[in-house]
Amino acid sequence: MRKNLLVRSIAAVSGVAMLAALGACGNNEPVSGSSSAAGKSTSSAEKISGEFQGAGASSQQSAVEAWIASYQAQNPDAKISYNPSGSGAGVSTFLTGATAWAGSDASLSDDEVSQSKSVCASGTAFDVPVYISPIAIVFNLKGISGKDKHLNLDGETIAKIFDGKITKWNDDAIKQQNPKVDLPDTAITVVHRSDKSGTTKNFLGYVKDVAPDNWSYDLSENWPNEVGQGAKGTDGVINTVSQADGTIGYADASKAGDLGTVAVKVGEKYVPYSAEAAAKVVDASPLDDSAKGDNRVVVKLDHTTTTDGAYPVVLISYDVVCPAYKDVNTAKFVKSWLTYVISEDGQQVAADNAGSAPMSDTLRAKVTKSIDAIETK
Repeated sequence: MRKNLLVRSIAAVSGVAMLAALGACGNNEPVSGSSSAAGKSTSSAEKISGEFQGAGASSQQSAVEAWIASYQAQNPDAKISYNPSGSGAGVSTFLTGATAWAGSDASLSDDEVSQSKSVCASGTAFDVPVYISPIAIVFNLKGISGKDKHLNLDGETIAKIFDGKITKWNDDAIKQQNPKVDLPDTAITVVHRSDKSGTTKNFLGYVKDVAPDNWSYDLSENWPNEVGQGAKGTDGVINTVSQADGTIGYADASKAGDLGTVAVKVGEKYVPYSAEAAAKVVDASPLDDSAKGDNRVVVKLDHTTTTDGAYPVVLISYDVVCPAYKDVNTAKFVKSWLTYVISEDGQQVAADNAGSAPMSDTLRAKVTKSIDAIETK
């Protein structure tokens, strides 16, 4: 993660407290952005202390590490850890009562909401957006791929590639959209998540919405066909794509690194991923009124948008929490933590360190109302 003078100076002052914070979450480092951010949500309230665990979406990992470091700088007696085990595993762990919160790239199912009754002191768990990021369609193609290098693809072509119907990089469907690129006669190897993944569900939600005639599978957090090669977690996909010529996969854009990426056709233009382009889609999308349960804020992404400059392959990652906890100290932490995470400063810390798109004031107001419902007495 990048470092700046502000954070280094705070790190020098924080000393032992900061070291303890870093040790609690493994490889956290001082972060870019305002390290006073957490103080704005906790300085006027009691400081938080205790040990708290979260688990879930690996897409959030860089952002969560940055949030933990900044939050603990203001609350040095709070020891926080996060296991990026994947969305499905994170929610499952939360539903056993083993963690204070879960990160998930997919909203809760009706069954998961119902199961949470046994974990929460009262009511049912709810999910609120905390992290908005484009999903990069990444590829490794000798002589063509590289950081800031793009291939143009429409939704139909993307669907056919990931369903094994287009198997060569010089297929006419790809060549017609990239007339200035000398595409090789190289076999395409699809790389997908092997674990239950909200990133998979978000990516395939886009594919299914924009190319329904070419993607017949039911939407799920599990990869639905036998095409290509599976890899565990965001890092697993990126590492696998990086290691072999001709590969293509999908992952949170914060991890795209030096791989080539796809510019997706929106209307009559091809749009490369960016935080700003992802934010346009989220702000133009309605909330999902069919989501059962109180306090839930679930965005129904408009993948078929034709908004100029919008990038519709978007991941909205949620935090899953209870409205009341059996341990009051945990409730106080969760309320304080979420208040910081969705604050302007918290969102900027994520943007600086993970390349995510800060949520709009309109969405923040809706999320804040849900956070305020958490009981702390």
